[in-house]
Amino acid sequence: MTNIHPFYHKETKCALCQQTFNTTKVRKSTIKVAGHDTDLKPIYEDGQINPSFYNVSVCRHCGYSFTEDFAPYFAPGTADVLRASISDHWVEQDYSGERTSSKAIKSFKLALYSGVLKKEKHLTLAGLALRIAWIYRDLGRNKEEKRFMSIAAREYEEAFSKEDVSAKMSEIKVLYLLGELNHKLGKFDKAVSFFSNVIERQRNSNEKQVIEMARERWHELRKHMKAQGQSA
Repeated sequence: MTNIHPFYHKETKCALCQQTFNTTKVRKSTIKVAGHDTDLKPIYEDGQINPSFYNVSVCRHCGYSFTEDFAPYFAPGTADVLRASISDHWVEQDYSGERTSSKAIKSFKLALYSGVLKKEKHLTLAGLALRIAWIYRDLGRNKEEKRFMSIAAREYEEAFSKEDVSAKMSEIKVLYLLGELNHKLGKFDKAVSFFSNVIERQRNSNEKQVIEMARERWHELRKHMKAQGQSA
């Protein structure tokens, strides 16, 4: 039986400079998830390629970087801002082919910067920041992981309060992530509040696993805070 090569190349057209370039993707059939971390980070089987390394397409010509979650249109003036801030300083680089952790982080940071300048939705920016935090976690770089978890938490909170997140992610999942990210950041009062919000909405959701995780976390945190003499 012939082994299926995990990578394939996709020709992509840059929405900013209109030029085409190759980007590398991972075949879904080759991805095997062994489980998930408490903040929903996928854990892949030993030796598996991390497909999220290839989420971002980086235009080799102008540096504009984006994912499939980016809106196809540009708000007035944002294309000019992107050209002035990125393209005018860009030295042509090819991000196709196999990516290291370092190259994946660079691609996500480029996409996060592009997304901020383009005024992408907060939910999209949160997802980018969270994935950067996940890669840093795998590298054992705690300070950088917390920095990007903090950015993700801020953007998820903005998304929940200002956007209709339901098109991309359920409100329950956003609230759960806000609880868990604040928990990991040591902001226990905020974490308890978000987990409580998940539990209060359980009747309107069929995401039983997320609700159960929120309930477990809520009990753990209340117990911890009482042991520390904090109000819960």
